Amino acid sequence: MNPFSSGTRLRDMIRAIRACKTAAEERAVVRKECAAIRASINENDHDYRHRNLAKLMFIHMLSYPTHFGQMECLKLIASAGFPEKRIGYLGLMLLLDERQEVLMLVTNSLKQDLNHSNQYIVGLALCALGNICSAEMARDLAPEVERLLQFRDPNVRKKAALCSIRIIKKVPDLAENFINPAAALLKEKHHGVLITGVQLCTDLCKVSAEALEYFRKKCTESLVKTLRDIANSPYSPEYDIAGITDPFLHIRLLKLLCVLGRRDADASDLMNDILAQVATKTESNKNAGNAILYECVETIMSIEDNGGLRVLAINILGRFLSNRDNNIRYVALNMLMKAITVDAQAVQRHRATIVECVKDSDASIRKRALELVYLLVNESNVKPLTKELIEYLEVSDQDFKGDLTAKICSIVEKFSPEKIWHIDQMLKVLSEAGNFVKDEVWHALIVLVSNASDLHGYTVRALYRALQLSSEQEGLVRVAIWCIGEYGDMLVNNVGMLGIEDPITVTESDAVDVIEIAIKHDGSDLTTKAMALISLLKLSSRFPSCSERIKDIIVQCKGSLVLELQQRSIEFNSIIVRHQNIGSMLVERMPVLDEATFSSRRAGSLPATISTSSAASLKLPNGVAKPSAAPLVDLLDLTSDDAPAPSSSGVGDLLHDLLGVDLSPVSSELGTGQAPKSGTDVLLDLLSIGLPPPVQNSSSTPDILSSGQDNKSSFATLDGLTSPSHITQATSPAGPAPVMDLLDGFGPNPLVPENNGPAHPSFAAFESSSLKIIFNFSKPPGNPQTTLIQATFTNLSPAAYTDFIFQAAVPKFLQLHLDPASSNTLPANSKGSISQTLRVTNSQHGKKPLVMRIRVSYKANSKDVLEEGQISNFPRDL
Repeated sequence: MNPFSSGTRLRDMIRAIRACKTAAEERAVVRKECAAIRASINENDHDYRHRNLAKLMFIHMLSYPTHFGQMECLKLIASAGFPEKRIGYLGLMLLLDERQEVLMLVTNSLKQDLNHSNQYIVGLALCALGNICSAEMARDLAPEVERLLQFRDPNVRKKAALCSIRIIKKVPDLAENFINPAAALLKEKHHGVLITGVQLCTDLCKVSAEALEYFRKKCTESLVKTLRDIANSPYSPEYDIAGITDPFLHIRLLKLLCVLGRRDADASDLMNDILAQVATKTESNKNAGNAILYECVETIMSIEDNGGLRVLAINILGRFLSNRDNNIRYVALNMLMKAITVDAQAVQRHRATIVECVKDSDASIRKRALELVYLLVNESNVKPLTKELIEYLEVSDQDFKGDLTAKICSIVEKFSPEKIWHIDQMLKVLSEAGNFVKDEVWHALIVLVSNASDLHGYTVRALYRALQLSSEQEGLVRVAIWCIGEYGDMLVNNVGMLGIEDPITVTESDAVDVIEIAIKHDGSDLTTKAMALISLLKLSSRFPSCSERIKDIIVQCKGSLVLELQQRSIEFNSIIVRHQNIGSMLVERMPVLDEATFSSRRAGSLPATISTSSAASLKLPNGVAKPSAAPLVDLLDLTSDDAPAPSSSGVGDLLHDLLGVDLSPVSSELGTGQAPKSGTDVLLDLLSIGLPPPVQNSSSTPDILSSGQDNKSSFATLDGLTSPSHITQATSPAGPAPVMDLLDGFGPNPLVPENNGPAHPSFAAFESSSLKIIFNFSKPPGNPQTTLIQATFTNLSPAAYTDFIFQAAVPKFLQLHLDPASSNTLPANSKGSISQTLRVTNSQHGKKPLVMRIRVSYKANSKDVLEEGQISNFPRDL
């Protein structure tokens, strides 16, 4: 017989396909078979129609197109004989789905077969309808399916129940028609019908509140009785699995009881006794028993409160944690995560077992257990739990150190009972996994150290010791060089010794050695080297005997290929050589950093994707990678996410690092990479203010290290731009502005900004049920590109707002600067307001209008609130 004729059997085609050695040969065989089948279809060959459809189903399973054979399914379904209908319905379920339009043609055939006298043909129709039923078919055939729920044969009733589940999911409005027939199925003795009936009731409760209330009142007692009979039934070989009678029915009944008992005290009371019996008498040696116990625990946790039952359920989960099967332990950890919100004290009893799961060899169990441990921590157990986690950190896998470190740092910061313990634990984490610590963590540690004035000496000595043992951890190195720069004299002189520490002998040269190693280390990145240069500048004043050596180290960075380091080296060298008389004032110890401000900035900071994540990282020499929109971490601005990008001259970096002064609108006369003018003191040029703001020039070449504000939309936060009150950032339009040398500390009186530009009407930029924002506009004379916006915030609600933060974002053709707000507390009922000044520079003035996205965060009644909006109706002439 021709291997590619319609008369070939399916097994012959399968052998031919399996004999193919390449994919191309297989495609060729399939293509020839499909051609033969199409020819047979065109000839309307009745004898081989069922054989052709069988081949098509196999070809479909090999992922080849078979749409040309869909009508053959309908022809076979319309046949009178059972064998043809069987293959036709099988093809219908495989080759078609509810999205196929041709499916509409089969509705009438299905209706006829649902009313057929042959129960097996009725079963075929129910199976097909339950698999591919569409909403239209469900509405047309629902009465027939409802009638078949009372059919004499149990197999048909079972299939009708499964088909009903599909119908009510497709058309929930039909659920009420199935409530009474489904309730009747709960009295069945045949387990197969009973299981499908219970599942139908469960799905009815999920889609219909009416059905849920009906089953709660009418069926809860009968379900409890059925579950008790099954649990206490004698050995039955027909349903027995691992010594348990029909665990599948057990689980279905428990799932339905879970739905009925949720948020209903009366139904919960009815099922308490049977749940306790199932939980205590079910064997847990086999998987079947464990499955029933797990479902029983989930039901107990979902129904209304019963303290004794919940303790029993959590104890079962504790036993699961000791099981050798990873799957059982994982589901137990998942359930305990839910249980901790219900009864945390009962979960705490299994704390030791949960901590052991953190050390499990299975990665998924480790991560889930770590999340559970984090939820278990409180003020009373934070010390022992942290100790165990840090001990495990020392031996944990590299892949797990990141997650473990993040959780430990969060636990320590959230539940720390005292500052010295907090510092000790963070030093341990930095020593073991400093490279895995995120920037905001060591930023927060520096803020903490700054505020712990009585621990400055202890901390710097502890960091020095830790650095001798572990100098490869980047986070540890950064915190250490910052502290040595600030408190190096306390390290050398053993100032502030505590009774728990031993004195150490550290010379001034030893302290400088630590910084020099950090600068010259190949693995140090740009941030670390920049911080090290600042620390050397500070030590040059505190360690006069090492001043010359420090100068030599700083001078070596003049040849750095990284412009930022080169610039800092030149500026710092100028301070050491030319301004020794005021060096000590420039590099005096930093004031205490405000913990509350830092915490609010972290809480209110925007996702990095807004300003930096979409920019490609710039690959710099020596393996340094710098995000194009991320400036160097400033020592006064420890969260660089929302800080403005530095100007190309580096003025903002230098003054922010040294003096804490924000001069972002001021630019120096020097371009990027230009040498200073002859006879001009480079430091006096860089640190002079009072110059008019520069006009944006689109043709100028941007500095590669400070392109963030110009290239991406940026958010400026309320507390991200702060300036001393005696320094103004607006200048008079007429004549050159006088220059004040910050190093000499004197100069003319600050200039008062003038706003004599044309008036623009104010308008409500944003208004909700709780907040109103009014914008007033003014133009600085002679600078049409710049607009000054006076924003006024009014609270319309009866509750006062605290921790008020306003944030704004603009497109790349705009530049935005926010002054500090007048307050961070907004009184209730419009009895007061907050004002804040915004400066917007439009490089496309006259071509593109202003547009701005805003975000306002605050606390109302101790709850965090976030409001967002877009302002696109600014006056056109702005």
